[in-house]
Amino acid sequence: MQTRQPATTGRFFAALMAIQAIVLLWSAINPHDYFTWFLEVVPVLIAAPLLVWWWPRFRFTPMVYALLAVHGVILMVGGHFTYAEVPYFDWLWDAMGASRNHYDRIGHFAQGFVPAMVLRELLLRTSTLRGFWLPFLTICFCLAFSALYELIEWWTAAAMGESADSFLGSQGDIWDAQKDMMLALTGATLALLTLSRAHDRALRGVV
Repeated sequence: MQTRQPATTGRFFAALMAIQAIVLLWSAINPHDYFTWFLEVVPVLIAAPLLVWWWPRFRFTPMVYALLAVHGVILMVGGHFTYAEVPYFDWLWDAMGASRNHYDRIGHFAQGFVPAMVLRELLLRTSTLRGFWLPFLTICFCLAFSALYELIEWWTAAAMGESADSFLGSQGDIWDAQKDMMLALTGATLALLTLSRAHDRALRGVV
């Protein structure tokens, strides 16, 4: 679907892509280990070129592009340090007496929050889904995607052994996978509750 949006949208998109490129370059310089780095940033390496390729055919609202950019930064920071060792969360770890670094919880919350808005826009613009079924199916998709990601983590850990421990990121929590999926579910639900009206307003500028 071709869309017409203000010229500023193109500049905004270009600026976000430039930021992604800069953060990606930074994250690739002396990461904790390159195997974990690649596993964590591969969604960015897939999504960014796809968005560029899709630009002439389908343009998301600036809101969705901004959310995708934030999610990309979360992934690349986690890839650089590994989710268990992001130093920006050490102060929280120490202050709360927590037994783990909770940066990965932010990542899994975003894994529900951001895809919910991406899928909501896709469904609103390419289908007739409205009412109850739109948020219901959006949340179902986000939860299913989170479950698939947990399976990918398990398969990778089973195949690679200890070398995949940093990617798995359970930090000794036997309920880590369940908590991650709960956070994705919470993120998707909260995104729809808090951003739907603003998203609808943004969509009025898309033809």
